[in-house]
Amino acid sequence: MRQALVALFSGVLFGMGLAVSGMTDPARVRAFLDIGGAWDPTLAFVMGGALLMMAVAWRIVRRREKPVVAEAFHLPATRPIDARLIGGAALFGIGWGLGGLCPGPAIAALAIAPGPALVFTLFMMIGFGLFRLLPPVR
Repeated sequence: MRQALVALFSGVLFGMGLAVSGMTDPARVRAFLDIGGAWDPTLAFVMGGALLMMAVAWRIVRRREKPVVAEAFHLPATRPIDARLIGGAALFGIGWGLGGLCPGPAIAALAIAPGPALVFTLFMMIGFGLFRLLPPVR
């Protein structure tokens, strides 16, 4: 139960941060990505603040023997950069640029602007399903 409450609190806090920072506004995200036009650098500060907080959190977490709500840390293995990673990153970037949303902000935007966010989220889920059809990475 404690783990579920921590997850819920973390998700709500993350969603509120995305909403307050403007990351759930597709127009603001597209303006940030429009470096040749009416560029809006606001989100660069949001990302910089997030990186700074994560750097501090990472230093604190590395000193701990175990997580707060789990028995052990479960870190993914490091893999080399390959065509699949580059293709996925390119597809993510194209989707982010065209839609102005990525998965986290899209879900948070469902509470703010459900119409556009719902369309994006629906197609995101279809993409997740199509990914499952790909052969597994060995």
